[in-house]
Amino acid sequence: MGEVSAIEWTDATFNPWWGCTKVSPACRNCYAETWAKRTGFSVWGDRAERRTFSPSHWAEPVRWNAKAEREGRRMRVFCASMADVFEDAPGLDEQRAKLWPLIEATTSLDWLLLTKRPENIRRMVPWGLRPPMNVWLGTTVENQEYADERVPHLVDAPANVRFLSCEPLLGLVTLRQWAIDLDWVIVGGETGAGARPMDPAWARSLRDQCQEIGLWFHFKQWGDHDETGARVGKKAAGRVLDGRTWDEIARQYP
Repeated sequence: MGEVSAIEWTDATFNPWWGCTKVSPACRNCYAETWAKRTGFSVWGDRAERRTFSPSHWAEPVRWNAKAEREGRRMRVFCASMADVFEDAPGLDEQRAKLWPLIEATTSLDWLLLTKRPENIRRMVPWGLRPPMNVWLGTTVENQEYADERVPHLVDAPANVRFLSCEPLLGLVTLRQWAIDLDWVIVGGETGAGARPMDPAWARSLRDQCQEIGLWFHFKQWGDHDETGARVGKKAAGRVLDGRTWDEIARQYP
């Protein structure tokens, strides 16, 4: 977490707060909850108080933005790996009220806002039908049930890039009906205690759909299980799909 992220599809990670409430099967083995507990914070669940941060923490993206401007590059920032920006929980409106102007001010950062609650996006963002150019909106889709539930809300929300995180991928997903409104698909298997294996056919189906309909495709990892279903650990399982590393990233700017 921070200016340099180990997550393959982002450059940095910024968390406006820590903590969340589980809402679907993708949440069952939440890595963020495990990490928070390991570091001494009990911030998961409806009644748990979220961890918030000091002004120095909130100043970090401003520093990253200045550095990106000096270097003449754009920087992707995943917001938030330890929370859900669009969680409707007490006390979070104040934190979101600090986030929106920060996003607008850091024009060399592309902000990747990933949520499992896309139904809340339009009523929570302040920019209506004209989002800043650096806002990318995404939703988690672990199987067809949650694709059918979440993707319509995502495509209804104005954004310059829309993406799906199919991680952990827990079933076959068909996306063709939303092709015109999507840009990028990230696919990955599950890691950690209790990790569920990903059927290779599910990943291949999404890759083939992306190639067919013209979406960028990023294969993040197999997870703790390899292509055969054997539990070998994330590092050994790797992230090669059919002889290739799929590192495609959405591009908004030339």
